[in-house]
Amino acid sequence: MTSNSSRTTFKILVDADSCPVKDIIFEVADDTAAEVVLVASISHQMNCEGAGIRVIAVDNVPQAADIAVLNNLTAGDIVITGDYGLASLVLAKNAIPLSPRGFVFTVKNIDRLLLQRHIDAKIRRGGGRTKGPKALSLADRQRFEKALRKLVGGN
Repeated sequence: MTSNSSRTTFKILVDADSCPVKDIIFEVADDTAAEVVLVASISHQMNCEGAGIRVIAVDNVPQAADIAVLNNLTAGDIVITGDYGLASLVLAKNAIPLSPRGFVFTVKNIDRLLLQRHIDAKIRRGGGRTKGPKALSLADRQRFEKALRKLVGGN
């Protein structure tokens, strides 16, 4: 896992429509003075106040939030997303994608994840069923906070 401790400015961009760890992101950003950019569709209410927090509202169409994240991304930024496709594009822009469960996407693991997503979609198109994600646990939240703090150069 890499860290941003050597870089003086970076952003934490959040694919915010269904992000369950915004409270942790705000706490870590407040502790480190990192800018937070929340990207959400206009159908989701984002009432987030505070220094260093910016909200970008996008149309409620497929991929609009992903495009906005990519358009506001700089190499070295951290992107919080559970979307494997967006994570792969973030990696291509030399930024760091992190899942809300604390899993850091890397060039070594993204191809396997994208392949599994493709296989699961093919099974569903054929009428089969696949398992969805488990509910976010306290351990997931703790793993996320630990990973985010490490990435921003904190503990």
